[in-house]
Amino acid sequence: MKVEVFNNKTEASRKAASDAALLLKKAIEKKGMAVMVMATGASQFEVISSLVSEKGIDWKKVVFFHLDEYVGLPDTHPASFRRYLIDRFISKVPGLKECHLILGDALDPQQECKRLNSLISRYVVDVTFAGFGENGHLAFNDPPADFQVTDPYIVVSLDEACRRQQLGEGWFKTLEEVPQKAISMSIRQIMKSKNIICTVPEKRKAEAVRNCLENPVSEQYPASILQQHEHCTIYLDRDSASLLTKKF
Repeated sequence: MKVEVFNNKTEASRKAASDAALLLKKAIEKKGMAVMVMATGASQFEVISSLVSEKGIDWKKVVFFHLDEYVGLPDTHPASFRRYLIDRFISKVPGLKECHLILGDALDPQQECKRLNSLISRYVVDVTFAGFGENGHLAFNDPPADFQVTDPYIVVSLDEACRRQQLGEGWFKTLEEVPQKAISMSIRQIMKSKNIICTVPEKRKAEAVRNCLENPVSEQYPASILQQHEHCTIYLDRDSASLLTKKF
């Protein structure tokens, strides 16, 4: 794991996108295609915008998956991560080799996981985009996260801290509206990615950053597992790095 601290969120996001673009281009050059997993949420707005602006990525050779989605939420809902990705990314690139979105409103979430698991098991992921939740979650793996489950996609329960974060970011009008379950990429599947680009800006993430980077790896701090990934870079701004006491 490598940690980089930037003056502000924009600088961190642009560097994350630039580094990811290089990794995608190298994968395409080496094997004729690249496989990526994209995160969502407010922390990823500028990363995605910057990535779309990067030159020289042959998107027609990119296989796309996404990280997580609420159970029971249609893609017409403003908080739907499918809608987020379609609006901010998929509609802005000139076609993808394959695009596999999580159908959160599938009648049987477990069957939807099986469908996704069958698809992603065909590939090695070259680049996974991620962030930390305010409670230290990685994807929607809230604490205590399951570090042992081997299925690539799983159904998880969302804790109150996670649901309050979604409310605070403005995706929902009331806490009661925030779904209590989601389909999430598992910790083990995230860790299988060749490279992880993890962007964690803003003061509200500072405690999670300290907990996940300075404490021993623990299921209580799910994103702490990234300490064990050889090719993971954490992109912080001065605000999110403000509580760190160690030098990285």
